[in-house]
Amino acid sequence: MSAGSHWDVGRYEGNHSYVWELGADLVDLLAPRSGERILDIGCGTGHLTSKIAARGAQVLGIDSSPDMIGQARQNYPALQFALADAANFSFPGQFDAAFSNAALHWVEDAAGVAQSVARALRPGGRFVAEFGGHGNIRHILEAMRDVLGPTAGERCPWFFRSIGEYSTVLEKHGLEVRQAWLFDRPTPVDGENAMKDWLEMFAGKIFDGLPATQQKMDEVVARLRPKIFSAGVWTLDYRRLRLVAVRGA
Repeated sequence: MSAGSHWDVGRYEGNHSYVWELGADLVDLLAPRSGERILDIGCGTGHLTSKIAARGAQVLGIDSSPDMIGQARQNYPALQFALADAANFSFPGQFDAAFSNAALHWVEDAAGVAQSVARALRPGGRFVAEFGGHGNIRHILEAMRDVLGPTAGERCPWFFRSIGEYSTVLEKHGLEVRQAWLFDRPTPVDGENAMKDWLEMFAGKIFDGLPATQQKMDEVVARLRPKIFSAGVWTLDYRRLRLVAVRGA
């Protein structure tokens, strides 16, 4: 994940481990091979970077959050991590593959991402990514709009694009999309306070500076309860966009 702002990495590591755990099969799709040079974009605290390295690849993890990079270096001191913007990065040499999990919906400049990835990859190099897609967290966004009005949209930090939208941008910059999926991934999180914790962790920018912040969060939670809460479990209405692309010659 990458948003370029402050992150509570302790909370992220403790309560939101599903972010990287659900990305484990994306590493299988990447199929890293021994000796390959691979870039992990929006690496967060480094857990999937480590899984890629365990396959024998030489991997560099990048993220725009100093908090995330600092924690990644503590978690995996033997691996390489760098502070970098997903929409504007450049490193010496070329990579065999680029990988990204649960990060690119935080990046408005999709064209910058595509340009940077294409520049980083060798001809024939692959790009495997998954992030929030069109329709992601629909119920949550509706509840925030109901409570906050236009402010919710104006402050929204996410960009949930369709297959067509993102594929068009990638192909414009020399990345041929070979496979793409848009799919529902209902994600359960346990505990009475899990929804408010999610809002505080991921949607803080929307509520920052507003009067009666905690009250407004509580109102959002109350509106969501009949829709996505049952038997002590909140089920986040995630939708994911997964893409495999290859850089042309």
